[in-house]
Amino acid sequence: MVGSNRYGLATLALVVAVTSTTAFTPSKPFVSRPSTLRQSTTTEESAEVNDNVSQTKDTSREKVMTFSYDMSMEEKYEKPTYPGTGNGLSGDAGEYDIVVIGSGMGGLSCAALSAKYGSKVLCLESHIKVGGSAHTFSRMHNGGKYSFEVGPSIFEGLDRPSLNPLRMIFDILEETMPVETYKGLGFWTPEGYWRFPIGTKKGFEELLMEQCGEDGPKAVREWNALCDRLKTLGGSTTAVALLNLRQDPGFLSTTAGALPFVVQNPDVFTDLPLTFDDLSKTVDKIVTVPFVRNFIDCMCIFCGFPAKGAMTAHILYILERFFEESAAFSVPIGGTSQLGETLQRGLEKFGGRLQLNAHVDEIIVENGRATGVRLKNGNIVKARKAVVSNATPFNTVKMMPMNEGEPKALTKWRDDLSTLPRHGAISHLFLGVDAEGLDLSHIQDPAHLIVQDWDRSMQDSQNLCSFFIPSLLDKTVCPEGKHVIHVYSSGGEPYEPWEKLQPGSEEYEEYKKERVEILFKAVERCIPDIRDRLEFTIIGSPLAHEAFLRRDRGTYGMAWAAGSSAPQSGILGKFLPFPFPNLKTPVDGLLRCGDSCFPGIGTPSAAASGAIAANTMTHVDNHLQLLKEASQKDPQYKFLDPGFMGQVYKPLVQGFTPSAELRTERFAVGAGVAPVDYTAKNAERDAAASSD
Repeated sequence: MVGSNRYGLATLALVVAVTSTTAFTPSKPFVSRPSTLRQSTTTEESAEVNDNVSQTKDTSREKVMTFSYDMSMEEKYEKPTYPGTGNGLSGDAGEYDIVVIGSGMGGLSCAALSAKYGSKVLCLESHIKVGGSAHTFSRMHNGGKYSFEVGPSIFEGLDRPSLNPLRMIFDILEETMPVETYKGLGFWTPEGYWRFPIGTKKGFEELLMEQCGEDGPKAVREWNALCDRLKTLGGSTTAVALLNLRQDPGFLSTTAGALPFVVQNPDVFTDLPLTFDDLSKTVDKIVTVPFVRNFIDCMCIFCGFPAKGAMTAHILYILERFFEESAAFSVPIGGTSQLGETLQRGLEKFGGRLQLNAHVDEIIVENGRATGVRLKNGNIVKARKAVVSNATPFNTVKMMPMNEGEPKALTKWRDDLSTLPRHGAISHLFLGVDAEGLDLSHIQDPAHLIVQDWDRSMQDSQNLCSFFIPSLLDKTVCPEGKHVIHVYSSGGEPYEPWEKLQPGSEEYEEYKKERVEILFKAVERCIPDIRDRLEFTIIGSPLAHEAFLRRDRGTYGMAWAAGSSAPQSGILGKFLPFPFPNLKTPVDGLLRCGDSCFPGIGTPSAAASGAIAANTMTHVDNHLQLLKEASQKDPQYKFLDPGFMGQVYKPLVQGFTPSAELRTERFAVGAGVAPVDYTAKNAERDAAASSD
């Protein structure tokens, strides 16, 4: 539930470039059903088969926790519904170039950039609020309004032009989002409280000396040795950006600006497998001091895994950028909902539309091509060019019922995605707090991580959690003299016990209190009298998380551990251990984006996946023009423009962009020397329609 800072995955871009209140009370009861857990074994027991297709109930530090289900075995039953989420019955019929399902960071980025490229775009959101996991809800109490975020809370690089793909997209759309900044992250561990300072290498080395005692000098040496080992890969973050990527031969042109870096650093080729490999393999060779190893695990966990299971790429941005003086975390003024609202403004500025409370029941496939969607209210929205799903893979396959005689490749794709391993669910605790006389001078930052036991898994929801006090910096989210605190578990909360309970029942309410007691105790580390200061409390169970965030079984996201290629990972997965399913699908005109696609979990990464999908659907010349325009917005973005080398490659690849399966009717003109002027084409179509 953290806005991951893993967007240092620009290195992965280089890899591709050089290889080709009542708010949580359900409105009606639901019918429970048996769990359809595919396996329930430890990773050791399943190692001979595949570690990724298992659930481990061993929560020791050595284990990688994943959950997997065979969705074909699921019984049909009615999920609980909650006031404030909508009934999904809105949405008009119509025809667009591109239809995007879901308004998370990936879906909105894809929709907004596609609209900027000139396509006629509709983004459909099942919820009544925009933003996916990045939205807020409010609770009125004693005449005062309290606002809580339900998802990500830690963001770096949103306060200025930076390498954060989400900030880049804001700047490309010429949209701004006010923020307040802070310069550290609080940790409450078995050893006590300590603070990770960003923007200062000296400050971090002083922390190592302080926390590691006589091993302090050794800790500094080992940390610097790890930085040196990954220096070349880290440096690639300014050679090519995720926004340079597209999934067709056009990437040779849009990433050509990275060639000088590759020539000067040929060792980047030998490090390609390392980029995707299990980070713990490198850490184990270099780092022995426990404090440093624990710190690395904590910083990786935002992607879902500790160092064991995380890609090496997940640590690169921290190594390369977190110690620059300008580095800072950001609190969006008005709540995390501002992320989605900022992208929405960009979408609408360029003529795109967003429809809320418009649930998609089915992706319509005709003759092997996605031609539109059927809404819950029965309306059909046609897509002339493509449908893009920002839903999780588990939710996406539910929108694609099996048809008799369908291609075997489609059946296998559906089966593969429906059984992908996933992270567990998340439990939430939302607190309205009386701040009168409350002394918080012992902390400097609103964001904190709490670890109970270093010998237990960082993925264990009863071991690691976070709390966030945005009201320390953003006074708009609650009345004066109050605070709002969001506490949430790691993404390892088992879903099975919850689905056997009936929301509102005595058993369910007691289980909620039992599971969040650890969250209360976490806040007590910082505010010992927190329970005496409560104005109100809201507990969000995994069932509520599932309903409010539209995440199947409340999952934190897909959980393919690093070191092997995921199913449906495409050509790259045949040569490298690429742990993401392809954004393309066996269905022509159907793409995916979001945190289950490259480059993974986290708001910046999800936004980048949406940008890659948008780039893939347009002619390479349009993409090059956008990169050139972006490069002129700030010196930080100069490297986005592939320049002369991009123009050299363009004649060789432009005839293949967009790729054949994304061309129909008038879009076929997009192949060849001249790109389609989508804006003009849509104006002509609208004019013709109005004259009829």
